[in-house]
Amino acid sequence: MLTQEQNDLITRIGKGTPCGELMRHYWQPAALVDELEGERPVRPVKLLGEHLVLFKDERGDYGLIGRQCPHRGADLCYGRLEDGGLRCPFHGWHFDKTGACVEQPAEPEGSTFHSKIEHPGYPCVEKNGIIFAYMGPGEPPAFPNLDCFVAPSSHVFAFKGFMECNWLQALEVGIDPAHASFLHRYLEDEDPSDGYGKQFRDQAVDLDMPMTQLLREYTKPDIKADETDFGVRLTALRNLDNQGMHVRITNHIFPHGIVIPMSNEMTITQWHVPVDDEHCYWYAMFTSFAEPVNKPLMREQRLELYELPDYKPRLNKRNDYGYNANEQATQTYTGMGMDINVHDQWAVESPGPIQDRTNEHLGRSDVGIITYRRLLRRSIKAVQDGERPIMVLSDQEASDIKGPMAVDAVGSVDSWESAAPKRDQERRDKAPWDCPL
Repeated sequence: MLTQEQNDLITRIGKGTPCGELMRHYWQPAALVDELEGERPVRPVKLLGEHLVLFKDERGDYGLIGRQCPHRGADLCYGRLEDGGLRCPFHGWHFDKTGACVEQPAEPEGSTFHSKIEHPGYPCVEKNGIIFAYMGPGEPPAFPNLDCFVAPSSHVFAFKGFMECNWLQALEVGIDPAHASFLHRYLEDEDPSDGYGKQFRDQAVDLDMPMTQLLREYTKPDIKADETDFGVRLTALRNLDNQGMHVRITNHIFPHGIVIPMSNEMTITQWHVPVDDEHCYWYAMFTSFAEPVNKPLMREQRLELYELPDYKPRLNKRNDYGYNANEQATQTYTGMGMDINVHDQWAVESPGPIQDRTNEHLGRSDVGIITYRRLLRRSIKAVQDGERPIMVLSDQEASDIKGPMAVDAVGSVDSWESAAPKRDQERRDKAPWDCPL
């Protein structure tokens, strides 16, 4: 259990809060590139509790600035996109992509009043379909050489989804290997090559057993959580009645990312990005190590489940997540369909906007969550003490962080340690780009 003070410390991310100041030391996903397609590439963004407006200028550069005009508070989302920035329609004040006020046409000739205006403006970069923003002090950190960043754009598909809960409970489902045997349990085994969520249906190596059966029948994984230079590596071991050892490697990327295997050829890198204290987005990069991804098809498939413009799930708490009692009795453990994102959505939203961890009881299987929270608290303290937290990287440090390995593999019970690296190397050997681990 946590005290209320401890829970507030690790969940609240507004400007000036300890966790919020930590979060501002990292690049944060702000929007999908797809969201700025069209004739007028301007859209509102709420990120880390701040109301902002994101735009792309005529040169293709991105700007992320405060949403309310500092003159009389008008909404700059309706600003005129011109001359490398946004011009407020109220009185013509013009702001460039850094947030600087560069013109106040109603002021007297020669006035320098514009130079005294301080308005939020944050640097942005595009990485394989996601626009990242840096909202912190000093120079931004370097991006690590994660597979999703170094892969060619042809092999990465980006998407996102809205969650009505605090970012931490959204993240913690991803660093909980035990839940897959229950929350994502399928009572019928389907063709593992079909269907969304197939990371839980892929054939286990050297075993005539689909992943659905493996997770359903072996519910007590031995979970190891090891701190790394990028966050936490999670190893979940399931002894398959001494026929073999199933090894699943997933990774937490500090501060709020995870890397998980989706199939033999694909991984998902996902960030759980705070909108404010009670809402978040998950952003995902699907990285293929084999064929180029079919972006139009993947987007079309996911837009059947999410509504534009805000990427809100069609199944949600207002329609009981599609719950069907007959399905729960015969097909799925939750009765909420085949999409694992819906299962996760229910699991992380049902505790409320901010989970009350004063009534929580963690067990041995929660070792990943326990390890991460300790790292999070240490990192918050590091920032408070003026020290550099984990994953605020120099160029050299960023180049040394590769991968990471995220696989499902099966090895012998006595020598399972080599199974995951072997499987990962086989995948990397097929990749059409240089992706050493």
